[in-house]
Amino acid sequence: MTFDLINPELKETRQGFADALIELGAENPNIVVLGGDVSGSVKTSLFKEKFPERFISVGIAEQDMMGTAAGLAVAGKIPFASAYGEFAAGRPFDQIRQSLAYSEMNVKICASHCGISVGPDGATHQSLEDVALMRVLPHMTVVTPCDYNETFLAVKKCVEVNGPFYIRFYRDKTPNFTDKNATFQFGKANTLIDGNDVTLVANGLLVWEAIKASEQLKKEGISARVINMHTIKPIDSEILVKAANETGLVITCEDHQKHGGLFSAVAEVLVQNNPVPMDYVAVNDTFGESGTMEELMAKYGIDKNAIINKVKKNLKRKK
Repeated sequence: MTFDLINPELKETRQGFADALIELGAENPNIVVLGGDVSGSVKTSLFKEKFPERFISVGIAEQDMMGTAAGLAVAGKIPFASAYGEFAAGRPFDQIRQSLAYSEMNVKICASHCGISVGPDGATHQSLEDVALMRVLPHMTVVTPCDYNETFLAVKKCVEVNGPFYIRFYRDKTPNFTDKNATFQFGKANTLIDGNDVTLVANGLLVWEAIKASEQLKKEGISARVINMHTIKPIDSEILVKAANETGLVITCEDHQKHGGLFSAVAEVLVQNNPVPMDYVAVNDTFGESGTMEELMAKYGIDKNAIINKVKKNLKRKK
């Protein structure tokens, strides 16, 4: 696969969510959407324009949103509940645990403006802990698509699986580089670039950063494999064990706290199956602050340069 690193197509992942939602609404009359006070921002307002009778605004009441979604699921509907990541996962955690995960309700939580992509809104709105919260819940599928195309495919595909989902995406336009016609399967990661010296396991915003890092490292004689781990739960153990065996070094890349997210999930697999040296590119146990997405990624060490530095630092640890 080749990538346009100079002038990539830029699209909003939240638009991928909205476009998939509208298609689903036209295909299935049981699709209903619940929005909070940010329907315009997360683009569920576009669904409302097409299917106003199947849209419910709950206002600034995310706990009620999850309870209402559970009731709709009991009635045979397929509810999509959407808000900013911090308010889709953190604020209603009790309702998600009790009413959705424990009860295995067929509710799809679609969280926009995740990680530090919400930028200027600052720490209170930057969901850097949401993956940890959601992946610890039994029965919950957790997905972090990397671009518009993958977000569209994940949202379309999730209705084929009966059970609760947490799908995480972003605000700003980001590179759209995956194949829109690719086969998408939850729990099955994709190798985007092959390599023998190190494996970069990334998801979300950090997949593109990992691709850029791999291309730069190649120029310096370092062969970096890039795996797009879009599904964190269930995780693709097979591809991880194979990559660890073939490269001997694994570095995870995520726009999330280092605790409880992709790094933790990958480490859990490898420590049981094929322990190799590991390291992470992630937010290092701190809250964010206001700034552009690019400024914050650089400051908190989750960009291309941080990945390159981690690779070079850890190559000497290989067996």
